[in-house]
Amino acid sequence: MGEKLSVTDFEASNIVLDMAKNLDIEYDIVNTNEYCIRIPESMGSGYVKAYSFDNGISVVETDYFLKEDLVFELERGKIHPLKIIFNRESGYYHKFNEDESYREIKSLESVITSSTPTNNHIFKIPSNTSVCIFSLEINRKLFEQKIEDFLSEMNDDLIDLFRDVNGINQFFYKGHYSLDVSGLISEFTESELEGFMRSVFLEGKAYEILVNQLQLYLDDLNSPEKRKILRRATIESLKEAVDIIQNEIENIDNINILAKRVGLNQNTLQRGFKHLYKSSVKEYIKNHRIEKAKDLLETTDLNITEITYKIGINSRSYFSKIFKQRYGLTPKAYKYRARQTNTG
Repeated sequence: MGEKLSVTDFEASNIVLDMAKNLDIEYDIVNTNEYCIRIPESMGSGYVKAYSFDNGISVVETDYFLKEDLVFELERGKIHPLKIIFNRESGYYHKFNEDESYREIKSLESVITSSTPTNNHIFKIPSNTSVCIFSLEINRKLFEQKIEDFLSEMNDDLIDLFRDVNGINQFFYKGHYSLDVSGLISEFTESELEGFMRSVFLEGKAYEILVNQLQLYLDDLNSPEKRKILRRATIESLKEAVDIIQNEIENIDNINILAKRVGLNQNTLQRGFKHLYKSSVKEYIKNHRIEKAKDLLETTDLNITEITYKIGINSRSYFSKIFKQRYGLTPKAYKYRARQTNTG
């Protein structure tokens, strides 16, 4: 059946305080603007933290593992903050009212969302899975004085969203967040600063995350092949492509098939390799083949023809050519030298 909690969210601290009250547990206050509760053992493990800053900006950080499903329902009839939510691990679910079906927020996805006073946010946290969520909470009435600083970063839809200080319009956007945002969140959550320096540092990171996410939203309005910012999920797919290349080098012969296997189009795969590895996919495969051949020459008794096929090349003469270009020796000469070194 699970548990259901009703909480307010005028500030992030309200969420922690209401959870503590509903669960009948203690909460901690750090630096006057940080609140924290520990999930009771009867429910699972982990914590929920809240950070409050000036101008209506606050943060909720959750990292927990629950024994049963948990539903958060935000108080109806209130003006809720604009929420920019980043899912760092397993998926969770969201809807605006009881009559809707839940929508899943998957790992590495971000959400920009605003509810109206006549509905509310309902979040379902599944049990037996690690849930790690970072949420920027923006009270738009208090943030209104800062909005002019961000206008150049926004399109008309975002300007309207931020100026909807009474929460009249419902808004929901979902996409994958970027590697830069992921890094900024880690800097925020892993900071070991204390006192005034900690407060200033965390507030600055919150604004950096906000600006980067707004830039990402604008980039998402472009077609996939024209997007300039690499999403964190794309990075994971690129790493998967590298694993395939390294583990299946003898069978890699079609870049388009490789792209499809990791869920990317070929242009995104190529652009990602240029960004992360400073080479095209073809160059990366060629370099790995040469490195693999060098290792096989040094550590095995395979002959040159066997090594040629082992690294996915059908022509011994072509293999000899590219190997000599890299190391200045033919594979046969390199193997002889390696044997002499090992026996010497």
